Amino acid sequence: MSRILIIGGHGKVARLLTPLLAARGDEVSAVIRNAEHTADVEGDGATAVVADVESLDRAELAALFASHDGIVWAAGAGGGDPERTYAIDRDAAIRSMDAADAAGAKRYVMVSYFGAGPDHGVPADNPFFAYAEAKAAADEHLQQTGLDWTILGPSGLTLDPPTERIDVGGESRTVARADVAAVIAAVLADSSTVGRTIEFNAGSTPIAEAVKG
Repeated sequence: MSRILIIGGHGKVARLLTPLLAARGDEVSAVIRNAEHTADVEGDGATAVVADVESLDRAELAALFASHDGIVWAAGAGGGDPERTYAIDRDAAIRSMDAADAAGAKRYVMVSYFGAGPDHGVPADNPFFAYAEAKAAADEHLQQTGLDWTILGPSGLTLDPPTERIDVGGESRTVARADVAAVIAAVLADSSTVGRTIEFNAGSTPIAEAVKG
């Protein structure tokens, strides 16, 4: 059993992930900004933690993370406002990594996207630019920490039913959010995924086999 804290606990992927972790006996804490979402995440099998990670400093985040074994970053500003995108997807994410290290929550899984990185190629006048820049900075920072990190790069997200199969690498296409949740659960249980960036699409390989190093 592990004690896992999910940041962005009311998001679509997070709400699919929580039941998977709870079913195998993990203790799940779901960080949510809106207290009205408490019943939702507790119905999924998590303990609700009402907190705004955008406004918490590193020490406050470390206190939030204490007693957890691992952190899953599944939050996001959702686009639109570049300033808020940088504040959450870059700055808050980076603070959470440093806080996880300070709190001893050594396992850290970042949900990024297929093609993320300093060479993302998104033009500065594209509305996606701020998100691409924020993710590049956050992912790079995570790689330089002493955490047991894994960065996941799913391609375009769909609401399709889960297939429990993916392909690693290739060209960016699409993948079901339910399969992204299953990939997160799989890497949390597989130490061979530590220190790796795994980009993936819907595919034909069973998830546990596909992510194994």
